[in-house]
Amino acid sequence: MITVHHLNNSRSQRILWLLEELGLKYELVTHQRDATTNLAPPELLAIHPLGKSPVVVDDGEVIIESGAIIEHITRVHGKGRLAPEMGTSEYTRYIQLLHYAEGSVMLPLMLRMYTGRLGEAAAPLQDRIDSESDNHVGYLNSLLEGQDYLLGNELSAADIQMSFAVEVANIQGAMGEFKNLQDYLARLKARPAYQKAIEIGGPYAF
Repeated sequence: MITVHHLNNSRSQRILWLLEELGLKYELVTHQRDATTNLAPPELLAIHPLGKSPVVVDDGEVIIESGAIIEHITRVHGKGRLAPEMGTSEYTRYIQLLHYAEGSVMLPLMLRMYTGRLGEAAAPLQDRIDSESDNHVGYLNSLLEGQDYLLGNELSAADIQMSFAVEVANIQGAMGEFKNLQDYLARLKARPAYQKAIEIGGPYAF
């Protein structure tokens, strides 16, 4: 049995969505952020020393990091769904996009989130942050030209991984006139498994 340690309003929402898309059974353990600090509760430290979410326990093995969790679940439990066949050029592209979401796209978005709390003190960094954000958002928009999802017209786990960055970019107003990306987010949110995961894990409230 897969156990998901889910933190409200966090990246672990994507893991619930993945499991719902695959129709897998899992046990949900829900953790709530501190209402004052917005930090994860200390109970997560008992699961893993970093005290972060998502954390998945599968057959006694503790797995952290969204990308690693998604790779593990699709490989071990996916039965060929939501990921291209290993050894193909499409799989190489899939892995790049899977890790690009957190490795590159999220950095300027997170910097914007944090520096937004600094007011004028963040002004020297703002142009660079905005430029990097626009660069990545524009690239994603170009990838979606003429297709529904990142790898074509079928959903993959790379889309599920990318969804959090796209949600954040949208809330920050970073998607601007990027119509392909706007339509993409609407398409993701319309999926029944996405909606089921939101129902179970709670909506985003950034």
